[in-house]
Amino acid sequence: MKSYFIKTPNLLKIIFNKWVWSFSSKEKTIYLTFDDGPTPEITEWTLNQLKNHNAKATFFCIGKNVEKHPEIFQKIIESKQAIGNHTYNHLNGWKTNFQDYFINFKQANKTISNNFNLYSKSQKKLTKLFRPPYGRISLKQSEKIRKDGYKIIMWDVLSADFDTTISNKDCLKNVIQNIKNGSIVVFHDSKKASEKLKYVLPKILEYYSDKGYSFKTID
Repeated sequence: MKSYFIKTPNLLKIIFNKWVWSFSSKEKTIYLTFDDGPTPEITEWTLNQLKNHNAKATFFCIGKNVEKHPEIFQKIIESKQAIGNHTYNHLNGWKTNFQDYFINFKQANKTISNNFNLYSKSQKKLTKLFRPPYGRISLKQSEKIRKDGYKIIMWDVLSADFDTTISNKDCLKNVIQNIKNGSIVVFHDSKKASEKLKYVLPKILEYYSDKGYSFKTID
């Protein structure tokens, strides 16, 4: 199945330098991100794991899933995690025309914003973060979304928890062998990735917490 980079090549980061791939390496900080939720099978478990280690993360939510599971989305908000837009129904930007993609992005934004405003008890505004599903987005789509005030958040390390052809241990190695200070790491709080996530996430949280790292949201 493998047709992806575990560690994002520096050349990609240089070419697409208007997108966010990682953060400063001066501090022992890791930015965990979770795509595709909220999902009944795994999102609440993920939140509990983060809570156990006093860790924060960023959840890139699918608008349709927010509509289907508002009570789980509420728990993401209440746990003070950051929230980002992951389109309304997981569109591949390379296979979607500009207009349809932006409409889908706006539909997700409306759904996420309405639910955030409904459940958030703080005055803090929803952070304007966007991650394209599959990491696939055209420059025109990206430019329009950035002009709407959003940061395009990519990643430094891909766990590949979605890949059914690799083992749980290989998934753990993907992360351990590639994380650096300031890395943005991709996981998925989805049913498909749940088995690997349940194996890998507690180990990552414990391993790096013991080494003095903190886990922060993307702002």
